[in-house]
Amino acid sequence: MLGAALLCGHGAFCRRVVSGQKVCFADFKHPCYKMAYFHELSSRVSFQEARLACESEGGVLLSLENEAEQKLIESMLQNLTKPGTGISDGDFWIGLWRNGDGQTSGACPDLYQWSDGSSSQYRNWYTDEPSCGSEKCVVMYHQPTANPGLGGPYLYQWNDDRCNMKHNYICKYEPEINPTAPAEKPYLTNQPGDTHQNVVVTEAGIIPNLIYVVIPTIPLLLLILVAFGTCCFQMLHKSKGRTKTSPNQSTLWISKSTRKESGMEV
Repeated sequence: MLGAALLCGHGAFCRRVVSGQKVCFADFKHPCYKMAYFHELSSRVSFQEARLACESEGGVLLSLENEAEQKLIESMLQNLTKPGTGISDGDFWIGLWRNGDGQTSGACPDLYQWSDGSSSQYRNWYTDEPSCGSEKCVVMYHQPTANPGLGGPYLYQWNDDRCNMKHNYICKYEPEINPTAPAEKPYLTNQPGDTHQNVVVTEAGIIPNLIYVVIPTIPLLLLILVAFGTCCFQMLHKSKGRTKTSPNQSTLWISKSTRKESGMEV
């Protein structure tokens, strides 16, 4: 999976996101998403393959609950495919599909359902879509180089397509309440639909912070201990050398008796 872009668009993120990277929110209450873009056409997948790929990672193919969530996904795609990233045309599978054959165009729009079981009735069809017939699976348009049609540019609106066609895809995951990612994994703080610009935060626990404080002080502590030990040793050595001599142990010999000098002549 190729491509990366700074998510700093309108109402979006200021965070470098790589295709295939899961993006979550800091409050752990909102869904996580993954944009899977393949530069090589031969690497793109069918609807069923995209669905299985998302489910194999504990997610589902994208379902959209409302316009706010649609705008959030649009913003992420705009930044992912920003000029200079090498990412260009390529529609994205979402989880909407129709099961059954022979429906007329008048009835078939009501037969589309979300593969994850969502009951959302939100739709964002391109003009004159869905065309029904053999086209049963839905993509989100992403054809920035195509000439606009009757409904305008082929960007972010929905189109039904044959399920065996090869496209990129978007996964959706439950909020990560207890994320297993590294402590400094980035999360995006704002909720879908917020008008404020998102702020990137990092998760850092108390223990890692203590480690960063304690480790640099270890050499200083060792130096203090060595200096203290040396000082104590020198003081102890000096105190032994200063032992006082007892009067009873004097090295001088003084006679206590007076010697009689009988042989002394005057």
